[in-house]
Amino acid sequence: MNYKLDFQTAYQQFYLSDKESPKKTDSDSFWTSEAHNHRLAIEDGILGIGTACYGHVKGEVNILKNEEAKNDYTKYDHIVEGSIKISSGVMQVLDCPNVNSELEIKLPNGSYRVRIYSSNLRSVVGDDGDDYYRIDIWPDSKIGRAVLKQFDANRLE
Repeated sequence: MNYKLDFQTAYQQFYLSDKESPKKTDSDSFWTSEAHNHRLAIEDGILGIGTACYGHVKGEVNILKNEEAKNDYTKYDHIVEGSIKISSGVMQVLDCPNVNSELEIKLPNGSYRVRIYSSNLRSVVGDDGDDYYRIDIWPDSKIGRAVLKQFDANRLE
């Protein structure tokens, strides 16, 4: 299943959340310096996804049966993954700071792995650009954050 993302957010972030999550995006353990560096904040039932643009999010969400075996990482600037537990049967894509639901996806309750592929990060000048976010989600009991490819804004390409 594939869902398109095209919405406004703020503060260079948006969220993936279990519908019944307490949504503790203001906790001290959410947007830590490590989370900012890795572009992924993790809290109970919610993930914060760091964006390059300040407002407009473009991308896609792909619900998979299993992790994709082959990926061409050269197409992306940054790749990070984390885990989320769905207890309500509904995962939401939420804007920031209003936490409005931009998309709701029915998912069986359980643990999921979420991989975020960020591309065109260097296109962002000021608040605008053509950054794009591909999000793959599949059932998996693995927990924690893993950076598969780190974006370095200071590196010349």
